[in-house]
Amino acid sequence: MVRTGAERLVEEPGLAGAGRLGLITNFTGVLRDLRPTPPAFLTAGLRLTALFGPEHGLNGTAQAGESESATSDPATGLPVFDTYRRQGAALDALIEESDVDALLFDIQDVGARFYTYIWTMYDCLQTAVRTGRRFIVLDRPNPLGGTAEGPLLQPGFESFVGRAPIPLRHGLTVGELARHFAPETVEVIPMTGWTRDLDGWTRDLAWVPPSPNMPTPDTALVYPGMGLFEGTNLSEGRGTTRPFETIGAPFLDSRLVPALREQELPGVAFRSTSFQPVFSKYAGQVLSGVQLHVIDRQAFEPVRTALTILKTLRDLYPDELAFRPELDRLWGSDSLRKALIAGDDPLQLLTDPGQWFDPDILLYEGGVTA
Repeated sequence: MVRTGAERLVEEPGLAGAGRLGLITNFTGVLRDLRPTPPAFLTAGLRLTALFGPEHGLNGTAQAGESESATSDPATGLPVFDTYRRQGAALDALIEESDVDALLFDIQDVGARFYTYIWTMYDCLQTAVRTGRRFIVLDRPNPLGGTAEGPLLQPGFESFVGRAPIPLRHGLTVGELARHFAPETVEVIPMTGWTRDLDGWTRDLAWVPPSPNMPTPDTALVYPGMGLFEGTNLSEGRGTTRPFETIGAPFLDSRLVPALREQELPGVAFRSTSFQPVFSKYAGQVLSGVQLHVIDRQAFEPVRTALTILKTLRDLYPDELAFRPELDRLWGSDSLRKALIAGDDPLQLLTDPGQWFDPDILLYEGGVTA
């Protein structure tokens, strides 16, 4: 049975030590019975004095690129501090204002480099180091298991969707990532009962959508590849019930799905579809597109699949396909955009990320495979 770091802390509150505790969390911070962790921690006797919210806010009501304005939590009465878009001196000042002695991190990640919760952790960890505070990660599963896929972030392309050189699909838990970022200073309360099997955690833990556009485990599985479409002039399905599993544009036609089926990509099937986003790109317009259906979660390769779709789009619609500045930040370099523009095969960029971390940071059985 999987017991998260939060479950263990409720059972053993002494694991957090003494002092005033600030909790970096959101609506994914729940126990096995789906009770939110802040009131559970208070009931367990933890000296919790402040809450810190990431992108989308503490309650998850804000869309991508936004956060909430609430300054207190009705459930606990604790003050809420918004960390989104704060780093460096501004984040240091926020933590100083909160007057906490240690920071706890308890947010569910999805396993992709450009998902921002891990960079909230990274920024707050750096602030903890600078301001002399303890930083404790309450570990949770990586829903994509222990597979790494895609290139490392390259110097010069750092942003809030990638602060450090890790692969697009990184294969680590948040606790292991924190140990990679700051091995000498971070503390982790590890899980028990978790292995890197792709679907092992679903036997014990409910899926709480970690952001408004991440509704299902399949959404998370396609995201390390299909998230790249935010950097194109195609809709990535925001404003639909199947974001990232569905893409479309006004210029797509009946040629696309047959061309994708010819590629015989493992673990995925393609279906022609039409949809009308209610917000984001092409809001209110009827688009032609394609939906990905993951039929074998173990065999599916999200980054390879996305690169193959991009190549097919470039070959079929060379005058219509266009790129946005976000693509370089999402990919972690300008190599993908340049390859597509030059007519090169982007699959040549899909090199083995190799052993990109010190194996001593690993906390769980199964290892990380590329």
